[in-house]
Amino acid sequence: MKDFKRYLITAALPYANGPIHIGHLAGVYLPADIYVRYLRARKRDVKFVSGSDEHGVPITIRAMKEGITPQQVVDKYHAIIKDSLAQMGVSFDIYSRTSNQVHHKTSQDFFTTLYDKGLFEERESEQYYDEKAKTFLADRYIVGTCPVCGNPNAYGDQCERCGSSLSPEMLINPRSALSDATPVKKKTKHWYFPLQNYEGWLKQWILEDHKEWKNNVYGQCKSWLDNGLQPRAMTRDSNWGVKVPLPDDVLYSSPEGGGREGAGKVLYVWFDAPIGYISATKELTDNWKDYWQSEDSRLIHFIGKDNIVFHCIIFPSMLHAHGEFVVPDNVPANEFLNIEGDKVSTSRNWAVWVNEYLEDFKGCEDVLRYVLCSNAPETKDNDFTWKDFQEKNNSELASIFGNFVNRTFVLMHKLCNGKVPKLHEDVMDDVDKALIEDIRSAKTKVENALEEFRFREALFEVIDLSRKGNKYMQEKEPWKKASSLERLAASEEDGSKLTAQGSQQLIDNCLHLCLQLTANLTILINPFLPFTAKKLLHMMKVVDKMLDWENAGSVKLLSVGYSLRAPEILFRKIEDKEIEAQVQKLKNGLVKQESPKSLKGLEETASTLNQAEANNSPLGDGGKPTIQYDDFAKLDLRVGKIVEAEKVEKADKLLKLEIDLGFEKRTIVSGIALHFKPEEIVGKQVVVVANLAPRKMRGIESNGMILMAENNAGKLIFVNPDEDTDAGSGVS
Repeated sequence: MKDFKRYLITAALPYANGPIHIGHLAGVYLPADIYVRYLRARKRDVKFVSGSDEHGVPITIRAMKEGITPQQVVDKYHAIIKDSLAQMGVSFDIYSRTSNQVHHKTSQDFFTTLYDKGLFEERESEQYYDEKAKTFLADRYIVGTCPVCGNPNAYGDQCERCGSSLSPEMLINPRSALSDATPVKKKTKHWYFPLQNYEGWLKQWILEDHKEWKNNVYGQCKSWLDNGLQPRAMTRDSNWGVKVPLPDDVLYSSPEGGGREGAGKVLYVWFDAPIGYISATKELTDNWKDYWQSEDSRLIHFIGKDNIVFHCIIFPSMLHAHGEFVVPDNVPANEFLNIEGDKVSTSRNWAVWVNEYLEDFKGCEDVLRYVLCSNAPETKDNDFTWKDFQEKNNSELASIFGNFVNRTFVLMHKLCNGKVPKLHEDVMDDVDKALIEDIRSAKTKVENALEEFRFREALFEVIDLSRKGNKYMQEKEPWKKASSLERLAASEEDGSKLTAQGSQQLIDNCLHLCLQLTANLTILINPFLPFTAKKLLHMMKVVDKMLDWENAGSVKLLSVGYSLRAPEILFRKIEDKEIEAQVQKLKNGLVKQESPKSLKGLEETASTLNQAEANNSPLGDGGKPTIQYDDFAKLDLRVGKIVEAEKVEKADKLLKLEIDLGFEKRTIVSGIALHFKPEEIVGKQVVVVANLAPRKMRGIESNGMILMAENNAGKLIFVNPDEDTDAGSGVS
């Protein structure tokens, strides 16, 4: 691997529309902090930046729901998020916010550079507009009756009841979720970034140059690239966000005004948000260019899997197009953390909020850090349960790590007068030497795992070293030697004094090595459990300098004869009643999912709106009501073949399909135009819901629905047979 001179570590910018939950910690902030603390211990030049993402649809929804301004929303939640992360020991060099003027200026300058290079595509299109609220509407701001199941409060991109993927054109009696007004189409102008122009560069940079990336990241990137990239709009119609730095006669040259009435134009949140890493670094240091514009700087993004496309495809393409910035060397994204077997849902309040945990478990910050790291969703979605939280604290932290340290200090005070005893090398045996080798090899194992972002494995090695310490002490049994020593001291027999001296040497060796192991545990555990490391430093009466990584593996960290403090309890036992209270709290706080009527219920999906809009695909909690077999049996599923496909005029998302069902041909209108070009899908086999009631869309009668699936990259794929099947064949 290239030897980098400096490191810039970023952690995803959380939306300032609510507090953070433990899924955020496990997926992003904890692994980032562990890695940064490790780099600092290795004396690397490193900057750790993040901040609140304070623009976009979720913010405006929260503001309207609470009857306050967007600025009041972000001020409130920025403070809560920043404080929660700080209390959990996430050691940012700066935690900024995208509402700062330096960020607005940085984002506008970035946009201007690309605009002046002629890199944007200027497009005019029709979008839904609320004449009463005087604002353009994102798909989730539009509700109506689902054409599939009849749900009267389906969203403009998905029905939460039946899970069908929709578009606003498909809704029956669509209305604005803001005012109940019927939305109208209105022309507006926007600037698109042509991602397709960077496919060649992206394929070389990711698929060839970065095969070492985590499989989940590499695979999702490959999926996007294999399916082909499309232009992405980099501006939006809104009054909240970074203003597009173009004159009014350019912004509003459309004959119909394009948003002049009430809604201005701002940069798309996923254009300006990652630029927040740059603006935060600008705030942090005058030497920000050293980290962003020098080839010997290593940029690493820590994110969750839902942000992979933005940090691996869109933002790197922007940086490459700009021409003055380094691109990320790695993006070690994690999967999702579930809670008690169910997917985290902020809309249903199915989450463990970090600010509430800090209130309920004061002084237990490291316990949560330990549990989340040891159970981190590094390669697949994982689960957090309160029972496992209790078990890991009581049986691992307290009974293994804490127990070893406590026994070592208690026996040192009892048998060695509270001072570090001498190591008598002439009486060392193979067991002593094996422990020394375990101490030295633990450093290498932890280091190798951390360098490759395998944090669970690294933490296991630290705990395993304390486990080996317990085993060593149990085998040496210094308390039994002390009892023998007392008997020998009282004996008048010849040779007793010599035997007593030998017993004391064995006691000294055992406790000397256990103390040196404790010092090593302090160094190795510091990236993971920094509060525990500080307690251990206090007990050993040593300064932070000992935490330098170069000291790990040494058995000469504590000087012979140096007096140490009395032991402290590192981890208290967590009682059953505390766990029962948390489980009950989780259940009591659960909010039943409701569909929105006007503004009510919009916040249910606020935290995922930007992602859904970016992917042009539905993002929900995934839960669907249980049905009986008779319900399913009513569906007539047939194999069909697409024989013709064309765009529906003035409908960005709709394709008109002519499908051969064997016994007849059907016209079906489907909202897949943003994912497929008409000529690409002619000849494809599809599964059709053949007995769906006819529905007119844009004046075309649609007689059925085709089934689609969404992959991890947010791309739609056809649900079709593995082998050619006769058109009209039933599917069961």
